[in-house]
This record gives sequence, structure tokens and C-alpha cells, in this order.
Amino acid sequence: MSAAISSLVSYGSDSDSENESESNTGAEKVDQVGPDATAHLKPLQSGHTMSLAVLNSAPEVAVKESVETGTHLDPSLKEVTYNPTFETMFAPEFGPVNPFKSQQMAAPRNMLSGYAEPAHVNDFMFEQQRRTFSTYGYALDPSVDTHHVSTSGYIGAVDEAEKNKGLTVFESGHKKSEKRKKIKGGDAGEIDNFLGPWAKYIDEKDMAKPSEEEQKELDEIMAKRQKKGRNEEEAPGEEKTILHVKDMYDYQGRSYLHVPQDVGINLRSAEVPDKCYLPKKQIHVWSGHTKGVSAIRLFPSSGHLLLSCSMDCKIKLWEVYGERRCLRTFIGHSKAVRDICFNNTGTQFLSAAYDRYLKLWDSETGQCISRFTNRKVPYCVKFNPDEDKQNLFVAGMSDKKIVQWDIRTGEVVQEYDRHLGAVNTITFVDENRRFVSTSDDKSLRVWEWDIPVDFKYIAEPSMHSMPAVTLSPNGKWLACQSMDNQILIFGAQNRFRLNKKKVFKGHMVAGYACQVDFSPDMSYVVSGDADGKLNIWDWKTTKLYHRIKAHDKVCISALWHPHETSKVITCGWDGQIKLWD
Repeated sequence: MSAAISSLVSYGSDSDSENESESNTGAEKVDQVGPDATAHLKPLQSGHTMSLAVLNSAPEVAVKESVETGTHLDPSLKEVTYNPTFETMFAPEFGPVNPFKSQQMAAPRNMLSGYAEPAHVNDFMFEQQRRTFSTYGYALDPSVDTHHVSTSGYIGAVDEAEKNKGLTVFESGHKKSEKRKKIKGGDAGEIDNFLGPWAKYIDEKDMAKPSEEEQKELDEIMAKRQKKGRNEEEAPGEEKTILHVKDMYDYQGRSYLHVPQDVGINLRSAEVPDKCYLPKKQIHVWSGHTKGVSAIRLFPSSGHLLLSCSMDCKIKLWEVYGERRCLRTFIGHSKAVRDICFNNTGTQFLSAAYDRYLKLWDSETGQCISRFTNRKVPYCVKFNPDEDKQNLFVAGMSDKKIVQWDIRTGEVVQEYDRHLGAVNTITFVDENRRFVSTSDDKSLRVWEWDIPVDFKYIAEPSMHSMPAVTLSPNGKWLACQSMDNQILIFGAQNRFRLNKKKVFKGHMVAGYACQVDFSPDMSYVVSGDADGKLNIWDWKTTKLYHRIKAHDKVCISALWHPHETSKVITCGWDGQIKLWD
């Protein structure tokens, strides 16, 4: 205790010596209570500091950065596909060890029942041997070292294997086919000799057979039928023409292709009427076709002649002015004519028919210059409107292709094969550098000339097939007759976007390719319909202005004369072509 008192005295100053007795008693109390309890009672001495050692009780843990010097490697990997560093290869493993892990659990496994070593066996060979074993009881011995090996190299029913000469299930199938060939009535695989499933039950004695004379007659009839069918398919129809006017040339030696100058309008000028008006009444009927008219085309630039094609397999040329006579009939197709197209000068035109032929005709003489076919039905045909490409034309075919021919060689020079359905229309746009096609696949595709990949494809879920398309006189719009009873307007420049503000409704055309047309001043839009009516809409407001009962059957086409203010020509499936004013 004296040591404790002396230590307390040594910390005190000289001035406190007089209080020594009190200090002694205080020291005794400190010993009794304990040093920690009175630590806060001790005065803080200036000039003296106490240093305490830092105690870290946390265990040592590996820092992530010090361990993962590279990509972590799975210790169970047998090979790596890159070049790791030494630190990565020999980095220590961390984590708890499973105390219950047995040797069996630690063994590598790649399937539920253990580890299967990879064996290089062809899938077909394995399946062949498995099926052979399950069917015949033997298979090729896969391992030479096992005790199951027999001298013959088979396992299982070795005797059966030697008896069958080791044939597998796939090799021994020919025995069945030999049996089937012996069946009366022939095998279904050989269609020429197969007499049907009941042939084995029929007795030949009970069968009625034609006599020799009857058989001879039957053979002749069949031979004629085959010959006729072959001729119809292979040989084109014989071309001929009928001139219906007395003199082909006038007193000056001019043919009917010469543009008349005594009709009150300058047909040679490129000017269009300032203002167009609604046609009110019928002023003429051209009748001569015995079946429905499928298309009409006006003579290029002047429009003084009208060309029509019909389901009676004939093409006719009519006068638009004067006496409005039928000038010439072109006969040469064996089936209905679907489409016609003049060249730029009107001296020649192309016709496309269901007999699978496209024919080039001379408008003046009526002679068939050449014929083209690719054994498919052409649905539409168009000359390239460029002056330097008048020897080229394109045709939309029933086999989803657009085929380009050269009339000089008669050969196909390009095929545009991207549509998913029969091609219905072809329309040249953008100064004839491009053309737009529509198809039964309910899409609209835009092509660069002579490039067989479409650079624009327009197809919406709400779109319908558009079997008739017309370019506006100013070249800015495409009017498309949609099969949901409306006319849609697409921009014909740059983006080919649908103009949602211009939709023309109110007519019934579902199922018919009724041709649309514009008035020359872009004031009106005209179209026929399934009821035989001529419908006229206002271009700006899209209102249906006028409706005329034009034909008894479908009004398939309507053309507004390019030089007249109110003359519209319609044609229908009643075989008539009518002029309205």
C-alpha cells in the first residue's frame, strides 16, 4: 500500500504536501473501490501523454483485388481457351469445404448416373445397331476387348446374325417390297401399273372389256385429244387482221394513225384544259365485242384512237372523233386478252392474253411482228416509256415474277422475282427511272429499272390487294384501287407514303380490277364499279360528286380524255364501250 501512496505523492506538486494525510486516506479509498471506477475523478495533467496499443480483432480476409488478378478459373477445368497469367493459374481457392462430401460425390459427373466418356459413334450407325438388336437380337460388337466378344464380331444372337449375313433393319427391307410387287393389281408406288386397292379381289373373267373395234376407236379418240391439248398449249393462235374501213389511206396517203386537225381541238399540243367539268350524258356507244371488254387504251399524246381488248380473244381499234368507226380488228389470241399497251409513238402495241402469249402488233397494218412467252399467264404488260428504251418491255406474270423482254432479240433480259403472289400492275414513275408493282400478296414494291431487287416495300396488315393503279397527270400521285372498296393515294416521289387525307370511298369494287383515272386538270377522280356505275369524286375534298349508271355489268375501266374538258370513256363486261360528255 505504501508503494501506491508513494506513486500518488510523486504525481502531486510541492504545494500539496501539507495535504499528505488526506492523500493517504484517499489512496486507501481508491484501492478499495478500484482504479477504473475513479478514473474520471483524476485531473487531466498537461505536458504528459499516454500511448495506447491498437488492437485489431478482425480475422485476416483475402481482398478481392489481391485474388482476382485475372479472369477466375474454375479449378475443375481441364483446358482453357486463352492464355492466363501465372497468378490467375495458381490463385488460391477460397470458400468453405463441404465436410460431408464423399469420394463418390467428388468424382466428376456429366450425366445423372455418373461420367460417360465421349465415344465417336455416328448417330445413324448407333440407331441402326440399336434397332437391329431390338428386332433381330444381334448387333455389331462395339468393343473388341470385352469378354462378350464372339469370333464373328457380333453380340447377342450370333447364329441369327450368321444366318442373316449380318443384315441390319435398314438393309433387309427389300424383301417386303418383293412381296408387294407380287400383289395382284400392282404396287401403289408404281402408279402406272397400280389398279387400285380392290384389284386383288376382282376376277378378270368378270371384267367388261371393249371389243377390238371399240378399242381401236377409243385409241384414236385419245390420240386426237392428246394432240389437240398439246397443240393448244404449244402452238400460238394464228394471227390475222380485218380492216373495217374502205380505204386504209386518204387522198394524201395518210393512214388512220395520222392525227386529225379538224376536230375543234389541237390534239398535237401538250396543253391540258384549264378547267374540267362533270360529264352528264352518253353521246356514243362503240359495240362490236361479243364478250366483256377487259381494257381500253387511248392513242399516245393525241388520244384520237381507242384500242380495246376483250374476252372474245379480239383486239379492236376505234375512232374517237368523226364517225367513230371500228377501224381494224386484230385476231391472234386463242384465249381472253387481259391487257394492252401502246409504245410511245403508237405505231406498235403489245397484247397479253390467257393463252400465255404476249404479242407485238403493228397498229397500222395489223401484222403480228413477234410473240413472246415463258409458259406463264401475263397479267399486265408495259413498254418502257423512255425514248431510248422503246425496245424493252416488262410483263407481270402469274408465277410472281416481273419479266423483262427485248423485242429485238425476243429474249428475257431481266427477271424481278420478289413478289409472293401474281403481279397485277406495273406503273412507271419518277421520269421512268423507277416502276411500281402491285401483287396478290397485298404489297406494293418499288423497283429501280434493270435492278432486280426492290428498294421500297410497302405492306401493312390493314392493306388489301390493289389490282389497278394509275399515275396522276402531274406525276406526283398514284391512285390505287383497293379491294376494301376504296381508292388509296400514294406519293409517287421519294418516299411513296400513303396520303391518309385522300381516300375515295362510296363505290363497290371488291373482287374487280376497276381502272381509276384523273381529269387532266387534277380536279376529279373517276372509277367504275361492280354495279356498272361510273363514279366521280372531287380531288380536293374527296367527296363523291356524281354517279352514273353506265353499264349493265361491271364497269371495268374509265378513261378521261387528256385533251377534253368533260369527255370520259368507259367499258364494261357487257361488251360495250361508251363515250360520256
